[in-house]
Amino acid sequence: MDKRRLEIEITDLAFNGRAVGHVEGKVVFLDGGLPGEKVLAEIINSRPRYDEATVLDIIRKSDRRVAAPCSHFDYCGGCTWQDLTYQDQLGFKKKQVVDCLERIGGLEDTRVLDVFGSVEVFRYRNKMEFSFNVAGDGGFTLGLHRRGRFDEIFDLDKCHLTPDIASHIVGWVRDYVKRTNLSVYDVSNHCGYMRFVMIRQAKRTADLMVNLVTNYGDFPEPDKLVRSMTAAFPGISTIVHNQNGRKANIATGEIEKVLIGCGYIEERLFESVFRIRANSFFQTNSIQTETLYRAGFDLLEARPDNRVLDLYCGTGSIGILLAGYVDEVTGVELVADAVQTARENAHLNKVRNVNFVEGDVKDFLRDSVKADKSYDTVIVDPPRAGLHPKALKRLVRLNPQKILYISCNPSTFARDAKEIVTAGYVLPQVRPVDMFPHTMHIELASVFKRK
Repeated sequence: MDKRRLEIEITDLAFNGRAVGHVEGKVVFLDGGLPGEKVLAEIINSRPRYDEATVLDIIRKSDRRVAAPCSHFDYCGGCTWQDLTYQDQLGFKKKQVVDCLERIGGLEDTRVLDVFGSVEVFRYRNKMEFSFNVAGDGGFTLGLHRRGRFDEIFDLDKCHLTPDIASHIVGWVRDYVKRTNLSVYDVSNHCGYMRFVMIRQAKRTADLMVNLVTNYGDFPEPDKLVRSMTAAFPGISTIVHNQNGRKANIATGEIEKVLIGCGYIEERLFESVFRIRANSFFQTNSIQTETLYRAGFDLLEARPDNRVLDLYCGTGSIGILLAGYVDEVTGVELVADAVQTARENAHLNKVRNVNFVEGDVKDFLRDSVKADKSYDTVIVDPPRAGLHPKALKRLVRLNPQKILYISCNPSTFARDAKEIVTAGYVLPQVRPVDMFPHTMHIELASVFKRK
């Protein structure tokens, strides 16, 4: 393996948050470093088209560099840009969107508006998952993943992206597991009991949920846990236990039991209230979610006679918020629990012109095309992978007047945008919205209009 040490001038930041430099005309991606800096780096991997390197020392610092407040910053896999000024973060995020649209989508005429910055740049998350793993000394760790490693968890002291109470709860659970000698899950050998602690706290209502995710089996002495935890944190609204025996390292449950409380929290967006359960998808930056949705609705310019199809609707927030401005909304979601919660949310907000359907988006679109159904507007808010190819083909065959596309991944958005434009739509502009300060992630809202 090539272990050369070189001095490298950093010129840019890549889509994945890594720094970019060049050595003898060859691109080098670096872990660490900011544009304008000269660094001493070690090449750790050499490929035909590019090299990968890690920064050993900063020879000349950039004016864009700031001190990262988090003690875990040097090795945590979360905040890769915490040492970059926030205005520069927004600038590089806009550049990522422009690059993706031009390079992947071939859409050089689409205007990319300035990024809407987050109202809060720290403690903005309403949800965070913390992982257990066994340690080599016979103990265990509870915290977050080391950068680039699925199998290494460091003990969390304090996370600056969550409310302070989340870090305190993590420390308390760590001590409780030690005191009660509960076994901890080994992510390499797939054995052991305690797997994740997931904490949700609503920003508008302050409702607080603790979700303990374990391997299969009832939680030992649950009453003891509840008494101890609620005594330490009387603000907890509900404690939930989820069992997950699958090897996939994700903090969702197959079997759920509510240990105390109602099993959900409530959050407000604009004037509406939404219930969020342990396994529900809900945007993790509540305040900035309003900014994202408002940007999408402003671009959409919905009319009272519009019939709207809301795909990947989750727990129904977009459709419910839009329902008061259109004739009717049909939401489609694959996850049964999310559909049930969406129906509850519609009832909770006394919205009667929304109908939620459980099903696969691509299958629903196939049946809609066959039945010659028509919708004025289609909303899509897909996962990071973007639209399924069959769903994309059937969407454009449905031929709505407008498509509101909300994306959390500019590269897959650009790929899908190319196909939608080729099918006869125009994309005048895109509005990026920063939901996740100090990370390389960027969301965006856009509206395709049929020619």
